[in-house]
Amino acid sequence: MKLPTLPFLGLVALLGLGGLATRALVAESPAANPTLATWMNWRGPLANGVAPLADPPVEWSETRNVRWKVPVAGKGHSSPIIVGDRVVVVSAVPIGEARPPVYDKAPGSHDNAGVTHKHQFVVQSLHRKDGSQAWRTVLKEEFPHEGGHVTGSLASNSPVSDGERVYVFLGSRGLHCLDLDGKVLWQRDLGRMDTLHAHGEGSSPVLHGDLLLVCWDHERDSFLYAFDKRTGEQRWRTPRDEKTSWSTPLIVEGHTHTQVVVSATRRIRGYDVRDGSPIWECAGLTDNVVSSPVHRNGIVIAGNSYYSQAMVAIRLEGAKGDVTGTDRVAWQLNRLTPYVSSPLLYGSTLYFIRHNQNVLSRLDPDTGRHLGEPLRLDGIRDFIFSSPVGAADRIYVTARDGTTVVLRHDRTNAPIAVNHLDDIFSATAAVVGTEFYLRGERFLYCIAR
Repeated sequence: MKLPTLPFLGLVALLGLGGLATRALVAESPAANPTLATWMNWRGPLANGVAPLADPPVEWSETRNVRWKVPVAGKGHSSPIIVGDRVVVVSAVPIGEARPPVYDKAPGSHDNAGVTHKHQFVVQSLHRKDGSQAWRTVLKEEFPHEGGHVTGSLASNSPVSDGERVYVFLGSRGLHCLDLDGKVLWQRDLGRMDTLHAHGEGSSPVLHGDLLLVCWDHERDSFLYAFDKRTGEQRWRTPRDEKTSWSTPLIVEGHTHTQVVVSATRRIRGYDVRDGSPIWECAGLTDNVVSSPVHRNGIVIAGNSYYSQAMVAIRLEGAKGDVTGTDRVAWQLNRLTPYVSSPLLYGSTLYFIRHNQNVLSRLDPDTGRHLGEPLRLDGIRDFIFSSPVGAADRIYVTARDGTTVVLRHDRTNAPIAVNHLDDIFSATAAVVGTEFYLRGERFLYCIAR
């Protein structure tokens, strides 16, 4: 199957884009790099939440600017990705008769959902034009050993694509590669994950060149893996002295070598993408690292908020070994930091949510200096699990209660609109062209003018 050309994508859909979709391409102009018009991975083409060529609607409701709304079977907090003229989503679908709830006995378990059904783990491709199904592939069928947190899902890892294939990481349910017609090309079983408090799995895979990278942090032996994206063969595996983390690795291009940066509890670490060898590490975060790092001007920024609040900015130039407390730490923050959602790095402004609440902070990413007081997002009355996204000099923040607040991306950050849909949203939006995709617990929405 060839990817058709779309009016606003030009030749993008015809290219084999490789790992460019996950690289830190901040220095390149959008016009010079067509991959900036795509959204084929977690957090978009720059891995920072920005869609630099998109111009989605500002206002919507159940009766306004919704091109289509389709039911999605099962549940998944993984974000949709856009591959050519298709939307790809991953779900965990309960099947068969219900059983008495089975609860995990992991130490510290709390607020967990008991498992009552066998599940099918499904990847589905939908037509962007009307939301109709192109194909549906069942990757695994089993009775899960963990149910996860009551607000979570069994399919929280977002897929990734290089424009030729789709890659799905499901933790305990394995790593999978499919072609664009839904045919499984290869699969790898990495074993069983046992997560902290049995709260589930969520780190997403990333691509770099011909490598597919996966973080395997849990309560047993943890690793960073690199696989050949075409064959699934393991290229390297690096042990990690870590407990469970849910953050997604970040690829950072450098003048001498490319790094894979992973944010976690004991250390934030940078690895050489060629062989997985550690380059640097830095302490400073706390337990339950979910938020993914971002990068700008040679500085990596990682934060979290569980037992305590923390954010650390590390200068990559000259960073070797343990840089904790050295001049390689550009700045640190101990208040207002995010928990589940990841920061939005939009130009020279870093935006992030306070814990899971309706408070948005704005910082200079180079210095850590606050750019005005934190903003309370009026209209939001529930937790925010999804990550903010940016497009057309606007910021979009979606909460679980179906509310999306839209603000200006400028010095004032004035609110422009408060929109509402009748669903529960934990997944982060995907933004391409004039389209804004929101995946809820019952429906997938295409919002477009």
